[in-house]
Amino acid sequence: MVVNAAYLIGTGGEAMILTALAAAAFDPEAATQAYLSTLNGAARAKSDAYFEGGYWLLLWGALVTVLVAWIELRFGWSAKWSGWAARVGKRRWLQPALYAFPFVLVTGLLTLPWTIYTDFLREHQYGLSNQSFAAWAGDALKALLVNLILIPPVLMGVYAVIRRSPKRWWLYGALVVSAFTLIGAVIAPVFIAPIFNSYKPMAAGPLRDQILAMAHAQHIPAENVYVFDASKQTKRISANVSGLGPTIRISLNDNLLNRTSPAEVKAVMGHEMGHYVLGHVWRGFLAITTVFLVLFLLLWWSAPRLLARYGQGWGVTEVSDPASLPLLVAIASVLFLVMTPVLNTIVRTQEAEADAFGLDAAREPDGFAAVSMKLSEYRKISPTPVEEFIFYDHPSGENRVRRSMQWKAQHLNEAP
Repeated sequence: MVVNAAYLIGTGGEAMILTALAAAAFDPEAATQAYLSTLNGAARAKSDAYFEGGYWLLLWGALVTVLVAWIELRFGWSAKWSGWAARVGKRRWLQPALYAFPFVLVTGLLTLPWTIYTDFLREHQYGLSNQSFAAWAGDALKALLVNLILIPPVLMGVYAVIRRSPKRWWLYGALVVSAFTLIGAVIAPVFIAPIFNSYKPMAAGPLRDQILAMAHAQHIPAENVYVFDASKQTKRISANVSGLGPTIRISLNDNLLNRTSPAEVKAVMGHEMGHYVLGHVWRGFLAITTVFLVLFLLLWWSAPRLLARYGQGWGVTEVSDPASLPLLVAIASVLFLVMTPVLNTIVRTQEAEADAFGLDAAREPDGFAAVSMKLSEYRKISPTPVEEFIFYDHPSGENRVRRSMQWKAQHLNEAP
């Protein structure tokens, strides 16, 4: 049917004509390039250098872990810690928990120079950190204390199945670690995150109401939005919908609130809600369980062979001895390095799904494109396809902007 333009104008159809003309004129690729052109020169070079340096950090981090494990084994420290745990803890099931204390403390001390460089010096070098060294050290000490609480029960569970099922401990060990991972996802928002940051209800106002309206429209059982003070530590912007059941919480950091527009905030929150609605917590749990199964199977195959060859000199002959832990950690670090593309693809796929969901939920394509450009402060905006496949656990900024503009082009005729 042909519609007469004069008839539309005469009956209040001006908006329909303008919308149709805008849809015909809008070029998503040109709009994408316009966004990308806002990052250039020194800022782009700095962003690229920071992210590309992270490629090497993966390798050097694995090598540091292997080196520290070798020191603990070669000089007999691990065997001594295990012997001490056996003397102090008369019951064998308790020994891995006792062993965890010297292991966590000494490993933390040996890796401290590397941690200071990666988490403090490098972040300041690229202008991403707001922390003094004293404040950073305070957070590092808190993290150490959290590890001293959480790691002992995990080791108790893992070494219990190693002792009781020599042939199938790879299966049960993976399930034990997966179960603790799920428990951590439940308790972290309420019991761990507040150790490092203060969480306060978002001030009443239109933006808060819009975020909650989005949540309720997606059947997310949250009655409040929390803001946490990440600005005392970093300049990065972030948000999340975390927890399960009674611990579910919608949170955004104050950097997101202070450095972005309401449209950008809504775009980010729509993305985060997508993770919840699309069941990424459970799908991620199944994916990480599969990864753990592969990891533990390779540990089960390789660790006894390495102990048979080198264990006598280390004073460690059985995988069931907690003294084998540095070896298991070293092997795991190498395997995780090799599996980097797989792990990143699992996460990146879910992030892309959440991007698409967030665009539909928030309907703020320009907001999402704009915030994607802000994330380029520490993510290379335009990687090669190989780079993105191997090193990116989120879609690249260029891809996110392009998909936002494509969504906009497809929905221009729906504009108010």
